[in-house]
Amino acid sequence: MKALVLAGGAGSRLWPLTLSMPKQLIPVANEPVLGHCLRNIRAMGIRQVGVVEGEHGDQIRAVLGGGAALGLDLTYIRQDSPAGLAHCVRIAADFLGDEDFVLYLGDNVVVGDLAGAAEEFRSSRPAVKLLLAKVADPSQYGVADLRPDGTVRAVVEKSPCPPSDLAIMGVYFFTSEIFAAVDRIGPSARGELEITDAIQYLIDAGGTVCAERFTGLWKDAGTAEGLLASNRLLLDGLAPGIAGVVDGASVVHGEVTVDSGARVTRSVLRGPLVLGAGSVVEDSVLGPYAAIGPGCRVHNAVVRDSIFLGGSVVRGGPPVTGEVSNGRLRVTAPEDTSVQDRSVP
Repeated sequence: MKALVLAGGAGSRLWPLTLSMPKQLIPVANEPVLGHCLRNIRAMGIRQVGVVEGEHGDQIRAVLGGGAALGLDLTYIRQDSPAGLAHCVRIAADFLGDEDFVLYLGDNVVVGDLAGAAEEFRSSRPAVKLLLAKVADPSQYGVADLRPDGTVRAVVEKSPCPPSDLAIMGVYFFTSEIFAAVDRIGPSARGELEITDAIQYLIDAGGTVCAERFTGLWKDAGTAEGLLASNRLLLDGLAPGIAGVVDGASVVHGEVTVDSGARVTRSVLRGPLVLGAGSVVEDSVLGPYAAIGPGCRVHNAVVRDSIFLGGSVVRGGPPVTGEVSNGRLRVTAPEDTSVQDRSVP
């Protein structure tokens, strides 16, 4: 089985950060979202991965290379403009050949047993296998309508009256039957080739489309809210450890990771928290749920529930909460009061 990872798209929900970088390279818990995706793919026992890239493809190639560091063999596939998920499948046909494959959206963060789902797909080989997650507002997602036997009756994309609250996650399993479907559908009202239309085509043609309710955790990291929720999710599972230097005038509460070469002086660190290699923190309060990238400088600041990309500089000012920033440009999300409560030791 192969994998097709989608790493294009304009990332408009994360402007202005994504005007100069792809959203898939924004870090959560100090690792690019795309890195988390590829680790999950490797855990499924897959080695050959096609990466569909867009205008920031050079940056993605510079970070991932050929994939050897992750134990993968990466092939890059250019998509000149965003034209839908089914279009990505269409342009990757030569790479995928006749093999089964997993389609993985590169701006999704998933924690849980994807390897088990992949193995079940390999054994049963329906035309399509979907992973579903219950959501509070299904009108914002593609959703699946299930028959009593658990197979899929219909898939509906962002309907004002969704037939269920089971959202289709950004991890799909396909056999080569999907290629005939993507060749027969036309553009949707928004001018894209929708993967849900291709799946519905297979359902209408009598193909077997099944679904599994995912028992792990899933976040769409394509918004500031999604990135920060993903960051909290991953920081909660991060192994703590102090490899850098934390001076005697500083205080550490909870699960804190300080990478090698980082230095903390006269500060308070409240976990979950990760501080990247070579960063310097002075007279500041960090956390909970702060991810400070490598080579950052934080002076006389308060930062919680935020992501700062490598090389950011934060100096003074009001407390920073609910922010994804490179020190100059930022996107923000509504403040999470539960994070505020946790910040009190």
